[in-house]
Amino acid sequence: MMSANAVIFYMLSVFVLSAGILSVTSRKIFRSAIWLLFSLMGIAGLYFWMELDFLAAVQIAVYVGGIVVLIIFSIFLTEQSGREMQGPPLARNIFSLLAVAFGFVLTWLLIYRYGFHAGGRKFDPGVGRIGSQMLATDGQGYALPFELASVLLLSAMIGCIVIAMKTTKKSDA
Repeated sequence: MMSANAVIFYMLSVFVLSAGILSVTSRKIFRSAIWLLFSLMGIAGLYFWMELDFLAAVQIAVYVGGIVVLIIFSIFLTEQSGREMQGPPLARNIFSLLAVAFGFVLTWLLIYRYGFHAGGRKFDPGVGRIGSQMLATDGQGYALPFELASVLLLSAMIGCIVIAMKTTKKSDA
């Protein structure tokens, strides 16, 4: 019989995977963004379940509150939110299914070969440790990737505005 922890983990995992699959297979781009929002909220739920409250809060603030909102604004700026996207060609669907099957088989082989073993070190999810690593510029720090992510988001928003401006110029002519 499974424990309550295992049941909660499997429920959250199924929710995250289902929302992720619906996100990439939905024909409406706005619905795709909403399914992405649900998937990211499920990941935050997994963080809460693992008692990593700070990471869950960052997941909600950065990904759900920032990136998904940016994606939704980008969709609305391009005036494509209500249109249905074209379906992919059959060859792309077959290749996608083969890639997924390969990923599952590779994951199963790795788990079968190496299994899951508890690490020797104790994990410290303290906010102070996470904060010092976020600000560190040495090999153990994450300041550079954090700054690169902000530049990427800024460039995505500028690109979205440029696309929206071109669309309105064409419709004015």
